[in-house]
Amino acid sequence: MQKITPHLWFDRQAREAAEFYVSLFPGSRLTSVTTLPGTPSGDCDLVSFEFAGQPFMAISAGPMFKFNPSVSFHARCSTEEEVDGVWEKLSAGGKILMPLGSYPFSDRYGWLEDRYGLSWQVILPRATEFQQKFMPTLMFVGKACGKAEEAMGFYASVFNSAPSSAAAGETKGTVLSRYGKGEDPDAEGAVRYEQFSLLGQEFGAMDSAREHRFAFNEAISFLVPCDTQEEIDYFWGKLSADPRAEQCGWLKDKYGLSWQIAPAAMRDWLDSQDHQRMARVTQAFLKMKKFDLAALQRAAAG
Repeated sequence: MQKITPHLWFDRQAREAAEFYVSLFPGSRLTSVTTLPGTPSGDCDLVSFEFAGQPFMAISAGPMFKFNPSVSFHARCSTEEEVDGVWEKLSAGGKILMPLGSYPFSDRYGWLEDRYGLSWQVILPRATEFQQKFMPTLMFVGKACGKAEEAMGFYASVFNSAPSSAAAGETKGTVLSRYGKGEDPDAEGAVRYEQFSLLGQEFGAMDSAREHRFAFNEAISFLVPCDTQEEIDYFWGKLSADPRAEQCGWLKDKYGLSWQIAPAAMRDWLDSQDHQRMARVTQAFLKMKKFDLAALQRAAAG
């Protein structure tokens, strides 16, 4: 199984944003730009890019969904100078959520929304070595508040039992910090911060009982590439909790987080210069909720 891939939904700025992001971090690159024809949002740019070897995707699909801090990305830096440089560029035209400074958990840290609304936590970790430079972090708020630890266990159980997970990487988690007594409105024992891995990829999570006017939405989803129909069926059956949200391989889990369960070959079909094949595959998947791998293969083959 390939890597779980964060997928970012923009109005019309996917390519512009991806080019901006890859310019900030050494070892990053734009890998493909494709225009999907005839979607409900019109012709949509689909952009693939890499941050320090980590895959990301972005789509320009209209103004339906907006980024918010319920999903942010830790950008782990090796020096204070790197933190300051990344912060200066990401904060230009954006919004500061936590000022850049020294905190109990980091000597150099800040949280911001960039010019596109995407949330970043720029940090100098206390651990000098880290495997993954960019880490998605989930904030459980509103009805989902208090469920960060439960969700970590749920996701671990799903990915540990996946048909191909044995060879794909370790799946585990640990709570690193909890709220203490008197830290209202957060309940004592709720998760201040936890870290977990799914198929060897790191995620963070936290509870926040403060009043927030946002929650998980489709602006950020996580694409799980599958090699077989068995894998597609498995993840769909385990994760989907809202039939109303099922469309074109997308689903929402019981915490409201969005996932995409898609054939790994979809990237090749949609990144191809064969525009007729791309159009056939696009029109085929637009009619589906859960993906039918055989039908998509037939559409790709013509």
